[in-house]
Amino acid sequence: MTRRDALRALFASGVGAVSAPFAYGAAYERHRFVRIEQDIAVSGLPPAVDGLRVGLLTDVHHSASVPAEDVRRAVALLASAKPDLIVLGGDYVTYGNRGFVEPVAELLAPLSNAVHGSFAVLGNHDDDRDMAAALSRRGFNVLKDQRTTLRINGEAIDLAGIRFWTRRVSDVAHVLKGSGATTILLAHDPRRLTEAAQLDVQLVLSGHTHGGQVVLPGLGAVAAKKFPVLSGTATRDNTMLYVSRGVGTVYIPVRLNCPPEVAVLTLRRKSDI
Repeated sequence: MTRRDALRALFASGVGAVSAPFAYGAAYERHRFVRIEQDIAVSGLPPAVDGLRVGLLTDVHHSASVPAEDVRRAVALLASAKPDLIVLGGDYVTYGNRGFVEPVAELLAPLSNAVHGSFAVLGNHDDDRDMAAALSRRGFNVLKDQRTTLRINGEAIDLAGIRFWTRRVSDVAHVLKGSGATTILLAHDPRRLTEAAQLDVQLVLSGHTHGGQVVLPGLGAVAAKKFPVLSGTATRDNTMLYVSRGVGTVYIPVRLNCPPEVAVLTLRRKSDI
């Protein structure tokens, strides 16, 4: 979500940030965390992996306007579901603010010990070195244009993570080189669905959009046309995408008709749904 999108949302409302809906969005809704629990159809998923529960938390944006208590609540909400695999989707701070890098990594640390591993990618607000190092010190495997193979119930599942600026299909293909039959791609920006579909990736997990953050009645979200979907699922060819609304806010400390979320996604064989 860009600053321009946020400002356009404010002006489009015709009433400004001091109106009742925006006061509600600032005081209440942006702190009203929900846990999404959803089955996700994955083409070609091995039967032995059917039922794998993946926890997704993204777009924390820990800052002066996204306090530690909010991050703690989001972490506790996801941790209490005890997912088998945990992935973090990027944008842990805003504008790479180094003052919040170590604190947010420490707040996320309780999620670093999932049974089948805890992984992270970086977003456009994250410093490529400091943020990655802070997460690594807490036990997260940070994938920066990298791929790893997980062994789950005797089956190989490839998990790849790309940087925000890795966009060309040839560059994504380089990261995926050697992948097996089932691949999960962690990409902060859901627009990487296009490249993933061209490369026959089975599942993409993303954030970045904040679900629109401000969704105006009758108008929707200003940023809607930029992305394949602002939140939830989308498909293209053989590829399934899930986009999380994320935890924090950016540019304006408001959420409207768009509560923050953590997600627990249960992977299912496509033919079984």
